[in-house]
Amino acid sequence: MTVKRSAGLLLFRTSGDGPEVLIAHMGGPLWASRDTGAWSVPKGEYTDDETPEAAARREFVEELGLPVPDGELVPLGEIRQANGKVVTAWALEADLDPAAVRPGTFTMEWPRGSGRTREFPEVDRVAWMSPEEAAPRLVAGQRVFLERLAEHLNGGAGG
Repeated sequence: MTVKRSAGLLLFRTSGDGPEVLIAHMGGPLWASRDTGAWSVPKGEYTDDETPEAAARREFVEELGLPVPDGELVPLGEIRQANGKVVTAWALEADLDPAAVRPGTFTMEWPRGSGRTREFPEVDRVAWMSPEEAAPRLVAGQRVFLERLAEHLNGGAGG
């Protein structure tokens, strides 16, 4: 069985109130009424013909419709989600206006079994949140990226 791999970028900014991260609520009807566990680092799948970093940059543009901000990528390592997918992430210190996001779309049969396809946004909203606010909203396997970012911001070795 081939392991699915994804890569993404976790933007962060710091203010007087501490760090904030930019996370994305997954689009489409399956996630529409969920909040807990329905948010993600902007990311997407890639294959062996692309590096994880190149995929993370491409997926950021595809999912948010904005260029990747300039800055140094901080490796957050990789995790294996409950579904078996391996996700590699980097943190990037940058600011971004959530109102400027213009998400890409995907097509799926909806309602299931109807034979009709509809187009949905990759993400239906993005928001800046403190790591404490973001943690319960993120897909469970991705929460460790917040811990690794905190290590980095506190001068630790990180990921």
